[in-house]
Amino acid sequence: MAKTLDQGSHLVLENFIGGEFVPCDKHIDSYDPSTGEVYCKVPDSGPEEVEAAVNAAKKAFPEWSSRSPEQRAQILHKLADLIEERVLDFAQAESRDQGKTVTFARNVDIPRSAYNFRFFASSVLHHTTDCSQMDHLGCLNYTIRCPVGVAGLISPWNLPLYLLTWKIAPAIASGNTVVAKPSEMTSVTAWMMCQLMQKAGVPPGVVNIVFGTGPRAGDALVGHPDVPLVSFTGSTLTAQKITERCAPYYKKLSLELGGKNPAIIFADADLEQCIETTVRSSFSNQGEICLCTSRIYVERSIYQSFLEKFVAAARKWKTGAPSDDSSNNGALISKEHLEKVRSFVALAKAEGGTVHCGEGVDQLDLPEANAKGYYMPATVISGVSDSSKVMQEEIFGPVTCVSPFDTEDEAVAKGNGVRYGLAAMVWSRDVGKVHCMAKRLQAGLVWANCWMVRDLNLPFGGMKHSGVGREGGKDSYHFFTEVKSVTIKH
Repeated sequence: MAKTLDQGSHLVLENFIGGEFVPCDKHIDSYDPSTGEVYCKVPDSGPEEVEAAVNAAKKAFPEWSSRSPEQRAQILHKLADLIEERVLDFAQAESRDQGKTVTFARNVDIPRSAYNFRFFASSVLHHTTDCSQMDHLGCLNYTIRCPVGVAGLISPWNLPLYLLTWKIAPAIASGNTVVAKPSEMTSVTAWMMCQLMQKAGVPPGVVNIVFGTGPRAGDALVGHPDVPLVSFTGSTLTAQKITERCAPYYKKLSLELGGKNPAIIFADADLEQCIETTVRSSFSNQGEICLCTSRIYVERSIYQSFLEKFVAAARKWKTGAPSDDSSNNGALISKEHLEKVRSFVALAKAEGGTVHCGEGVDQLDLPEANAKGYYMPATVISGVSDSSKVMQEEIFGPVTCVSPFDTEDEAVAKGNGVRYGLAAMVWSRDVGKVHCMAKRLQAGLVWANCWMVRDLNLPFGGMKHSGVGREGGKDSYHFFTEVKSVTIKH
């Protein structure tokens, strides 16, 4: 078990290397976004700590990779059991660390984290390999899939445990060992999960977690010559640096990056369902989800009606203390991020846009204890040019822009008119139109008349600057293994 260290009243985390908690000499302050106060000290790891973790993972790889998928699956299920036994503990920690509401963490983040282990524990048992006969040459060909080795995994701060387990689960289910680096801003639930590893039966060195910043710990991890595979979720700019760092080693890369996701709403849409869903897709988790809707294009004949109803619904989306069960949103991740999101709203106003609700329009009623937290109400903007930075760049906050369109071709052009291509929504009762739009939109995921319905068997990932590669049932298995062709003459 980890030692519960204390500096004043602060929780002090330790790295998890080779099945043991290892203290670090240097630390980073981690803030509670809901209050603006430091509450945690996170290791400021560098090359030395990463080297120790990679060595532990290399040492554990031969034995772990030789186990059967069924044996590995049993351990993943046990880990899921242990997380589920402490759902509320994990949810409260995730909320305090990230700023999201306890309700969202309890209903979404933590159950999905456990399910990630269950899903990949099961799916890894059902993959089949290929076989072909060449009777005229007396040969039989078949393929086998082998784990790659030490997987370097870097996860972001918006869905901390949810996205960390999305990487760890398929990596270890496939027989790899792992060195993972969570965001230094949201490390607590990863540290809590490490406390469960021994009880779940995870052998020492199979899962190693090194805490720290991207420039130090992350750079050392992705540039390590003994880490042949890197899975990263985060910003497009960081992904460029990772790609350059990995290029000399020809590493396998999976990059899940930003989004600037459109919703295209036709006049025949079920407006009541559409508005309810689009408010949720725009503002869930403070808008800090790569799949959130940040551009809403509405057919002109219903544009004014939609805008009025959408703004009214957005005003009911309550931003407040994360511990308050009536809050839909909590706090944004950091003071710096809040200022960045606010700057986009200021730019929209400076360029002639109209802010209908939210930032600068509606006052937040926060408890005194949360007065210094990083809060922003759900914000709706119209009248912004498609070429504006506000419409082109990922804001990653509770801000969405609404614009009209006249034709289907115009809607497609607007939807595709950014460098990102992660997700899109289409709202129409016309099935033919839905299929046509789904084909034409440049996005890795297209939802029609719904949002965030996910079958984990299906590929997840983006086009253009939204990433490289896909992850999901079969796709994750293929990424975390190498295929080998075997030919035998008889």
